[in-house]
Amino acid sequence: MGKPTGFLEYARVEEVAEAVEGRKKHYREFVGHLKDEEAKIQGARCMDCGIPFCMSGCPVNNIIPDFNDLVYKQDWKRAIETLHSTNNFPEFTGRVCPAPCEEACTLRINNDPVGIKSIEHAIIDKAWSEGWVKPQPAAHKTGKRVAVIGSGPAGLACAQQLARVGHAVVLFEKNDRIGGLLRYGIPDFKMEKSLIDRRIEQMRAEGVEFRANHCVGPAPLGAGNAKATAVDPKSLLKEFDAVVLSGGAEQGRDLPIPGRELVGIHFAMDFLPLQNRRVAGDSNVADLWASGKHVVVIGGGDTGSDCVGTSNRHGAKSVAQFELLGKPGDPKFNPVWPYWPTRLRTSSSHQEGAQRDWSVSTKRFNGEQGKVKSLTAVRVEWKKDAATGQMKMAEVAGSEFDLPADLVLLAMGFTGPVPSVLESFGVEKDTRGNAKATTEGDGCYRTNVDRVFSAGDMRRGQSLVVWAIREGRQCARAVDEFLMGHSELPR
Repeated sequence: MGKPTGFLEYARVEEVAEAVEGRKKHYREFVGHLKDEEAKIQGARCMDCGIPFCMSGCPVNNIIPDFNDLVYKQDWKRAIETLHSTNNFPEFTGRVCPAPCEEACTLRINNDPVGIKSIEHAIIDKAWSEGWVKPQPAAHKTGKRVAVIGSGPAGLACAQQLARVGHAVVLFEKNDRIGGLLRYGIPDFKMEKSLIDRRIEQMRAEGVEFRANHCVGPAPLGAGNAKATAVDPKSLLKEFDAVVLSGGAEQGRDLPIPGRELVGIHFAMDFLPLQNRRVAGDSNVADLWASGKHVVVIGGGDTGSDCVGTSNRHGAKSVAQFELLGKPGDPKFNPVWPYWPTRLRTSSSHQEGAQRDWSVSTKRFNGEQGKVKSLTAVRVEWKKDAATGQMKMAEVAGSEFDLPADLVLLAMGFTGPVPSVLESFGVEKDTRGNAKATTEGDGCYRTNVDRVFSAGDMRRGQSLVVWAIREGRQCARAVDEFLMGHSELPR
């Protein structure tokens, strides 16, 4: 490393964020990337640790020590080349990834980890500003055609990799704009959509054809794709040499308790995309707001956090967020390194204001004149079952309480892809309802249907953007090997 003793000399430096009261008044990004000198010092903290666990902690296996060292040496152009060699879209992951690489950092054992995510953010932003990110069209065309269904991070990564080795790629998206959950699931204040648009232009120059408003199979049409053109899966198999199913895990987990039918109870993904559409300038967007309401978000993950941030920007009267599991930091829930730690994580949205609570189970919704007005919840405790060793939940006697709730947002995760899409192709499903396809051996990412592959959340279930990019890249290699008998794409 350029500075072997850097981790002893320098403290971790966080990215600067706009003050809470200011950023709550708009939907723009409010976290700035590190300055060159700050990134250099952060890169200097990377230890000569011998075994870079950060690389195995990163799903796309970013070559982290190398680009840290290059940033320390201020060799930014080689740094972006190194970063792009494993990650097609570091501007996405540098903003929204929870940074499992930092949890795997050797320095994390007894100190603040290297700010790997902030370095990645700085590298890609500098690369765009310097004009180093250019199209990479294939030198030769293969004559093979591939259809990629779903334009989230898995579909985008798969399509870009396949186009770069010469295949003719058509990417289908049921919504009116390309980007999948990057476009309509992640709020603009976390990731502005111009980042997606400039990648689309790069991919167009590389030969990818985009067909938005094209719904493959009998998937239900939502507000954003009511005018979508229906595409018959059989016609795709006739027109293309291979088909990749890379849609998302779109089915939200429901909460079937008394009062669920009341007006004012919505899935998070019925709420979040509407604001993204307003920011994009759409008219006639459904009139669902948190303004002046008591908002309760059920679910303690990233989607719930996004609901908190959006509700605060709407001007909610109050925002509460429940989590069924215990508060992170409790030794019962906190495994020992090198396993993923369940630390208490406070997002920027939580900093903007929210009443957070853990070990809470919602019992019923209470309404007036058909509208939700409050909910009744109970506290629970988790104990290890003596027979099975598993943690089991039990209600705490006498702990019921009521909470005002004019708007309830269900953000408890996703159960899997829309079943009808897989069924329309005849794809076999695994026990969780995902497309059944292995990631090992000669037939990796291939389904039981000839020439049909699957990657991303549709194959592995709800996961991270960085996992989707990894699966898209690896699936592209599998498709290339299938079509050409070999592949020069990275594993």
